[in-house]
Amino acid sequence: MGRRAERRRVCLQETRAQEHQLLPESVALPGFRAYFADARRRGYSGVALYCRHEPLEVRRSLGWDDMDAEGRFLEANFGSVSVASLYVPSGISGPPRQAFKMNFLERLLATLAQLRRSGRSHIVCGDFNIAHKDVDTYNPIRNEHVSGFLPDERAWLDALVERVGWIDAFRAVNSEKKQYTWWSNWPAAWERNLGWRIDYQMVTPDLVPKIEAAHIYKDRRFSDHAPLTIDYDVSLVRSDAP
Repeated sequence: MGRRAERRRVCLQETRAQEHQLLPESVALPGFRAYFADARRRGYSGVALYCRHEPLEVRRSLGWDDMDAEGRFLEANFGSVSVASLYVPSGISGPPRQAFKMNFLERLLATLAQLRRSGRSHIVCGDFNIAHKDVDTYNPIRNEHVSGFLPDERAWLDALVERVGWIDAFRAVNSEKKQYTWWSNWPAAWERNLGWRIDYQMVTPDLVPKIEAAHIYKDRRFSDHAPLTIDYDVSLVRSDAP
């Protein structure tokens, strides 16, 4: 994100590796500092954040041991602006995991409400594992009983936006249809663009005038997700940097 290279921050979700397992050359990004929040279980979950400048503070905990054990949150504080990488659990494996997901979301709403009231600028980038509106999935009727588009999940995003006051940065500047960030492994789902928009950058309202452009990168396929890029006219250099 950011108009110039020196402003860019890269947030990753589902890294599936612990930092000590990674070879330096496999994670090094020239000119960037890397921060990780790993799951205790190997080969599972995990988030990361790459930034040009050293943050004032890095937080790897939501304060809940069961969720922190899965490496789902990482926040870097640059003074007036904080950037977080978030990975919401999937409920696709069955009812117990869906209940776990909803429990996570319930607690997360309170945390995001607290951040919203902090008076500071926040950007939360992540895989929310929820398509919000009908326009955010290729077939809303077919998918209304599928985890990721269930009424309770969509109502949670309604509450985040309408009641708590967070803004979906992508939709603030891009209202086009068939804009998706994830495709299943069904035959030809990618080629036919049968996707879901489940990756977001949620921002505090003060940053909305700073959003310049939003883009989903599909020139190459890296995984079942496509990178979501938002350009902001905001400097993320830490406030005490020389």
